[in-house]
Amino acid sequence: MAGVCVPWGAEACRLLFPIRRELPVSFALPKSSSMIVNDNLSALLEILPRDLRHRLLNNPRRNQLVEVIMDLGRPPEARYLGERGGQYLRNIEVSIEELEDAQELVGEFGADNRAGIEGTLHRISAIRNRKGFIVGLTCRVGRAVSGNIDMLYDLLHYGKSILFVGRPGVGKTTVLREMARVLSDEFQKRVVIIDTSNEIGGDGDIPHSAIGGARRMQVPKPSLQHKVMIEAVENHMPQVIIVDEIGTEAEALACRSIAERGVMLIGTAHGEQLQNIIKNPTLSDLIGGIETVTLGDEEARARRSRKSILERKAPPTFYFLIEIRERDYWIAHQTEKSVDMLLRGRNPMVEVRKRDEEFKVVIERWKSYDGQGI
Repeated sequence: MAGVCVPWGAEACRLLFPIRRELPVSFALPKSSSMIVNDNLSALLEILPRDLRHRLLNNPRRNQLVEVIMDLGRPPEARYLGERGGQYLRNIEVSIEELEDAQELVGEFGADNRAGIEGTLHRISAIRNRKGFIVGLTCRVGRAVSGNIDMLYDLLHYGKSILFVGRPGVGKTTVLREMARVLSDEFQKRVVIIDTSNEIGGDGDIPHSAIGGARRMQVPKPSLQHKVMIEAVENHMPQVIIVDEIGTEAEALACRSIAERGVMLIGTAHGEQLQNIIKNPTLSDLIGGIETVTLGDEEARARRSRKSILERKAPPTFYFLIEIRERDYWIAHQTEKSVDMLLRGRNPMVEVRKRDEEFKVVIERWKSYDGQGI
């Protein structure tokens, strides 16, 4: 039987053989044209002053609204997708009364200074002064985007763990939400989401319909995320665990423990590129960990390298690592091979996944990766 050619060698091709038997011969990604966006924007605008609400609702770019910033003593600001700066919504400064009114409508903020609007995916984050009073709000639009994981739909058939990295606001959480729905509803997996700030499943005890049949475990405090991750595996028999913002050593160790039990992990981590994870001593365990090895004279000469080199010390927790450079421009690594190549000072071969002018997914294989661009 013919194998499926992938840029990651014979091992990856062998992995696809049993999957290939279950898929049609002409396997294709889902059509990008089926993407559906649901943002329930009016619910978020209800907490804003009336003049801002009216201005934003009548803005032709409201579907690209990312967040609204309200800082005491400054004009309110709207930030839109694709723009580096923001746009002032009025010349009048935000008053303490407007912040108090918004806080009353939102309700109680958690220990991480985040709150949500029940039944939606929106997030409101607070800035407090030294006395604990709120002096600023970031009102972030949460969108359920159905069909947005066609960029990596083929990788889900591997059943391997996937780690996403990318700068804030690039859409990592949105991808996790849609992956939860697809893996639970289409792949019929038992999926459990570890939802530390209720960003994935939305605020309230009933999770948002955007996660499909996936189950959601809320976390009392951000510092307890690693314990809830282990609890999910021990108590609820998941086949897939989804976790957002892996950022501590305890969480990295929990990820390794879960992966060693045969559970598929889908997660995001702080960092923009693979090199950021390699250089981060707290998170480097996610990609196998880094250690210094001293070579003998003959080995150093054979490798044409220094006697002290960096090497990966264990198999990576995540088989694939995806850099989300832009919402429609991703770089896919097979983690083990890319890390080894980078530690040897070489450019690994990666896949570039992007959308063309017609919004169709284009996969470019065997691209040399230098860490900055392709």
